[in-house]
Parts: sequence; structure tokens; C-alpha cells
Amino acid sequence: MIFKTTLTRTAAWTLAPLTMAGLAVAAPAIAQSASALSSVQTHLKSTSSMTADFVQTDRNNQRLSGKLTLKRPGKIRFQYQKDVPLLIVGDGSRLTMIDYQVKQVQSWPVKNSPLGALLDPDRDLSKYAKVLPTGNDGVLSVEVKDPKRPEYGTITMVFIRDGAAPGGLRLRGWVALDSQNNRTRIDLSNQKFNVAVADSTFRWTDPRPGRRGR
Repeated sequence: MIFKTTLTRTAAWTLAPLTMAGLAVAAPAIAQSASALSSVQTHLKSTSSMTADFVQTDRNNQRLSGKLTLKRPGKIRFQYQKDVPLLIVGDGSRLTMIDYQVKQVQSWPVKNSPLGALLDPDRDLSKYAKVLPTGNDGVLSVEVKDPKRPEYGTITMVFIRDGAAPGGLRLRGWVALDSQNNRTRIDLSNQKFNVAVADSTFRWTDPRPGRRGR
């Protein structure tokens, strides 16, 4: 359990506002990039909620699984497998990582996290995102970072073209890479879009003495 918890904690911090290293890619054609970013923006605006199974893989190819629940704007929950005593919850304004093993809670503004691009459908992607070449017309990869605030981090989202999904795109997952070369990959499956998700899903129990959670 200690090994799995350490692995999860390290990977989870790639969702925090760490300094991320960008990925070296060739510059795409401006027109194609604008069209692709518009498609992603349409998908984000058309997706009010999503549930999915996830597999988290770190740079050592160690894997953990769990359940992802997302509700825009700003709400997200990473429920890890039962033997991993960590939980990550976004309540609309802040992301919180709860470590039940050591009874610690840490949080940071959603907007300061790489996940901010995924959780806020109203952010203008054209200002801080670029399309990465994939060599496959059915796959769209978008790297998002704020050049003025590199400490907020980088997220590279991968979408599959799917006519049955909102905006014709299905989020396949994302990759985060930090300045220490800690690469974390999230792969999604069994995605369900625009399903009913109660706000109570994003509440959590505070493990600290005298606290009740939120």
C-alpha cells in the first residue's frame, strides 16, 4: 500500500501548479490549428458532465486505476482504486488532494492547474493552446499552457473524432510532464457524456482531527 500511495501522490502532483516542460513539436498550419481548436472549444462547451474509467501511468510505467467524474464548470473527482487512500476533488474553485494515509489535505486554485483548461469551457483556447501533429486524421492532440504563467503547468489533451460524442470529439485522455521529467498519463474509457451528476459527488471527508470535510 505504501508503494502505491507514493506513486499516486507523485503522479497526482502533476495536476498541481508545478512548472511543466513543453513538448517539442513542429508548428501546425494556422488555418488547420484554428479549426481544430474551434472543434475542441465546441466539445468543451457541449459537455456539461462526463464519467469515465481511468488508468494513470507514471514514467516508470506503474499503473493505477479509478473512476473519473467531471461536471463543468470546475468540478472533478478522481476516485482511485480501493487500496489507494488518496482522493482528488475539484469543487468549482479549488482542487483538493486528500491523503487519508497521513491525514493531510492540500489544495490550490483550479485556474492555477493544468486541469483548468479542461474544466473551464469559457476559456479562449486560441490564446494559450496549440495543435500537435498526430499523423492520424482521427486523432486530435492539443497542448495547453499559459506562456505568461509557466508555473501553472502544461496539459496535452488527446481527442478521438467520434460523431456520437459532443461536438464530434471524445476525450481519450491527457499527458502532464513536469520540470523533473515526471510524466503522468491518464487514459480514459467507458466515457458517458452529459449524464446527471449530483453536486454531492464533489464532497469529501476531512481526515484531519476536528474537521468534517466539505
